[in-house]
Amino acid sequence: MDELTADVEQCLRRELPALWEEPDVARMVSANIIDHVRASLSALETSVEPRRLEPPAADAERARRLARYGMPLSTALRALRLGQRIVNDRLLAEIPRLTGDPVQVAAAARRLVEFSTMYVDRAAEQGAAAFQEERDRRLRCRLTMVNEASMRIGTTLDIARTAQELADFATGRFADLVTVDLLDAALSGQDSVPPGPLELRRTAQCPVTRTGLRSGIAPQQHHTCPDGSPTAYALATARPCRHQMDRPGDPRRFHSTLVVPLKARGAVLGVAEFFRYSNPVRYDDEDLLLAQEIAARAAVAVDNARRYTNARATALTLQRSLLPRHAPQQSAAEVACRYLPAGSEAGVGGDWYDVIPLSGARVALVVGDVVGHGIRAAATMGRLRTAVRTLAHIDLPPDELLTHLDDVVLHLSAEASTDPDAEEAEGDIGATCLYAVYDPVARRCTLARAGHVPPAVVIRDGKADVLDLPPGPPLGLGGLPFETLEIELPEGSLIALYTDGLIEGRDHDADGGLATLRRTLVQPDPFLESICDRALEALLPDRPDDDVALLLARTHVLGADRVASWDLEADPAVVARARSEVSRQLREWGLEELDFTAELVVSELVTNAIRYGLPPISLRLIHDGTLLCEVSDAASTTPHLRRARTFDEGGRGLLLVAQLAEQWGTRHARRGKTVWAELNASTEFPVHVFE
Repeated sequence: MDELTADVEQCLRRELPALWEEPDVARMVSANIIDHVRASLSALETSVEPRRLEPPAADAERARRLARYGMPLSTALRALRLGQRIVNDRLLAEIPRLTGDPVQVAAAARRLVEFSTMYVDRAAEQGAAAFQEERDRRLRCRLTMVNEASMRIGTTLDIARTAQELADFATGRFADLVTVDLLDAALSGQDSVPPGPLELRRTAQCPVTRTGLRSGIAPQQHHTCPDGSPTAYALATARPCRHQMDRPGDPRRFHSTLVVPLKARGAVLGVAEFFRYSNPVRYDDEDLLLAQEIAARAAVAVDNARRYTNARATALTLQRSLLPRHAPQQSAAEVACRYLPAGSEAGVGGDWYDVIPLSGARVALVVGDVVGHGIRAAATMGRLRTAVRTLAHIDLPPDELLTHLDDVVLHLSAEASTDPDAEEAEGDIGATCLYAVYDPVARRCTLARAGHVPPAVVIRDGKADVLDLPPGPPLGLGGLPFETLEIELPEGSLIALYTDGLIEGRDHDADGGLATLRRTLVQPDPFLESICDRALEALLPDRPDDDVALLLARTHVLGADRVASWDLEADPAVVARARSEVSRQLREWGLEELDFTAELVVSELVTNAIRYGLPPISLRLIHDGTLLCEVSDAASTTPHLRRARTFDEGGRGLLLVAQLAEQWGTRHARRGKTVWAELNASTEFPVHVFE
């Protein structure tokens, strides 16, 4: 029997070398040969009927193991036929030696052929059933793994977490070690592999404590892909590859590796590598297909995260570039502001804030919120902020400013609705806004809002109140009026303007958020920056659901020692008295260097008010770093610059004011107007005007 077994093994080694490439499979095949030869010879010796022949008990399990090792069924069936041929040839050669009777020889040969054929058919039938059962089980497991991978990989839009989900998912059930390396070019938004050395980042690895074949590469470490390596091949060709090494089962080194490129939407993003060292089974072609399926789903998730990250970074950069980087210098109020983008998948929104210095030492405080998220919301925010600043600089009252801003939003919505490139799901443009103007001379604040959350105010008595400000419709509806509220704010009052993202959250409603905000604002603190930080810490989680804008202002007051005013008659003779009063006041303030310029400007403004305006007429000087000269009258006609001709007697007054002043303008009140000019001692005197 030993010689017969050796002959069968020699034939199989020669005809089916694939069975001997894997040592575990080779040992199993050798044992299977011995069992089959022993079982068949025993059945012949005991004259068992062919229909009652049973293959060895371990044959079915060995067929399953062949399936697990990825051997084709045809190889297993051919091994049986080759073994049958060798055994039959040896036994048929032995029959004539036992008898010289041709009839007996023929009968024995027929029985041997019938017996061996029946035995091989029975063994092949049972082996094929066990093999196919294992193949079906593996197929179901693969389908289950692919479906599970679709659910477990890509649960967030974070690139590193998505890559780690791939590594965590495949480790244990499919690989002993998984590494995910992404191209730096892909992470920066490029869709093509750049020429030159391939720069990669080890984005994920599981388990973390085990290094790969390229030792010394830690998670999140940048490294260069060696030329000619399997990784370089996979990245260059976008094709997977499988590699087998010696000494399988040795825990000190890997014996089987799959290198699969991560490719999505035509772009190669990186490569995933699957290693086996403790699992003795080498990767086969089916494993490679499974790795490709899992990697393909992971690549789409990584690409989604990459695109979202790049779009979010672009929107955030645009958003921050459109927001004021520093609060402008002004003495009406101390301000502190914060903007936080949403931490959820919604991305950057359209919240904004602004601080706008106005004439008369006043300041405008603005907070707004554009509906939606992303680059379009950020761009719309920038357009609305520019519109607010433009309208604010012509000194419109808050309610009128919001009316004009409502028209701007309506025009933007009309443009978006007729834009063929606009996405259908974007809908109409909508926004809310709160606009407040604080006057440090009158100690009064005038506010109006368009569908925005009301502000909170803390007076010096330490009580925080939410102003009962008429809500007004959101911007973009059109046809509805806005109302204002005017309140007195003592010096040191604190006013908080914010968006709804600050007070609304998953764990509390708006009322609960307002209560927390009020408790935070009443805590004494001389630094507004720390109040901002404390409010955000108390109200917001680590990753807020919506973006947040917060603007805090602590009011200042310009006292009587910084303001001087006079009532003037509508008589040209009063111009000389006005110049005299201005000169005296400037000496008291120590601004003698502005005496000549201020007298010229006041003389022109008062003369224009007497000639073209209506009484009552008043003159006011404000010393607020610079010198503000204001002349008010009851007429609503706005003066304009014009170019006087050579022989014209008038028309040069405002031109002279424009040349002497750092800036000038007109603001309208409910009744009348004020023409103002700002003078600065550092401004060079325009000698050319008088040449």
